[in-house]
Amino acid sequence: MSKYQQIHDYTSKVLDLISQSDITEEEAQWITTETVNGFRDHVNSGFLDYRKSVTKDMQYASVEWKDSGPNCFVDVNGKEYIDCLGGFGIYNVGHRHPKVVQAVKNQMDRQALHSQDLLDPLRAMLAKVLADLTPGALKYAYFGNSGTESIEAALKLAKIYHQKNGRNTFIAATRAFHGKSLGSLSGTAKGEFRKPFLPLVHGFRHVPHNDIDMLYKTMHTCRMVGEDVAAVIMEPIQGEGGVIIPSDDYLSQVRQLCDDYGALLIFDEVQTGMGRTGKMFCADHYGVVPDILCLGKAFGGGIMPASATVATEEVFSSWFENPFLHTTTFGGNPLACAAALANINVLIEEELPARAESMGEYMLKGLQEAMKGHEDKVLEIRGKGLLIGIEFVNDEIGFEVSKGFFDNGVLVAGTLINAKTIRIEPPLTIEKEQCDKVCHTFARVLSEVGKPVTAN
Repeated sequence: MSKYQQIHDYTSKVLDLISQSDITEEEAQWITTETVNGFRDHVNSGFLDYRKSVTKDMQYASVEWKDSGPNCFVDVNGKEYIDCLGGFGIYNVGHRHPKVVQAVKNQMDRQALHSQDLLDPLRAMLAKVLADLTPGALKYAYFGNSGTESIEAALKLAKIYHQKNGRNTFIAATRAFHGKSLGSLSGTAKGEFRKPFLPLVHGFRHVPHNDIDMLYKTMHTCRMVGEDVAAVIMEPIQGEGGVIIPSDDYLSQVRQLCDDYGALLIFDEVQTGMGRTGKMFCADHYGVVPDILCLGKAFGGGIMPASATVATEEVFSSWFENPFLHTTTFGGNPLACAAALANINVLIEEELPARAESMGEYMLKGLQEAMKGHEDKVLEIRGKGLLIGIEFVNDEIGFEVSKGFFDNGVLVAGTLINAKTIRIEPPLTIEKEQCDKVCHTFARVLSEVGKPVTAN
């Protein structure tokens, strides 16, 4: 049998499996084996070491297979999980929301991708909606496929905007996460991600988060030495950094400093945007309008990869003379735009930002109640809307708790390398009964963590 025939037969089997609504036990085992072997031999074997869903001897691995309602999914063996990780915040309107799915199907039946030469209508319509939806004078949008791409576009916009005056210094915050491409990684603060790829893009500096005095001193020093700041980039609430919420006046003070020193303010709302924190955009909590706003993750409605970089006309006009200075083949494609338009429609129609606020308060209170008596394990539980962080005394306890959640059918964000603070980011459609189960599971897991394991 030829190589091509083998590949054809293998792909045919996979296509047949994904066409089925249900699979047999034998098929489930084949999928599990192929998945583990594929990760080990062809994707990255390191992932097998860092997944809660894989036992140390790899005799058992949980392989996700399909969604189960708006807030859950099931693995190939039929076990259901409440999704409190949400793809790190992509399922704001829930898993497979019917309106978003239908919009993509409708567009797929008409045209999947654009020609790159004619004007594509949905991109224009989505940009108009974003101009109306976003705060202040934000008006023009560039569309990409991921949050990292939205950050790259923002950095390039800031650079070209300041081209005439030669500014190329950027300031980001400690514990920040803006992506892992070379530009966005330059803004990201985590040394473990940065060190293997140094030197990164020239001109980035980091200051302690939520320290306005240090930001002022750094911007002032940059001016004194002739390295004026082009832009300050930050997450209104730090997600990957551990759900770090700023003081009430910090962001408005940052805005004022940017105005005083002629720097642009870039808000990375890839994780906090689209209703996650209880407002459509986290910036709305603080009444602060950035010059550039970055969106991703939930922007595509949990159906399509999609991102947006939205800027004021003054800033974006730097790209007017030559719109080909920064482009992408798939960004703003018709399927992604259809999903994003439907996503925004659902967020408004179902009042999901307000629901995130109320359900977030409910879950936060329940989690804080569950931790009582376990203050030796849990340092703090904090959050805004349905972006909640649980900070433990160390990584080991955090990982054990996140694994305990997993074993009891609740998926949270916590891995071996970053588990001191685990994130709770369920769909904004999560029900009270599911919140209750999460909180009860938390209490039960906390009571078990640290106990010696007894042999049968």
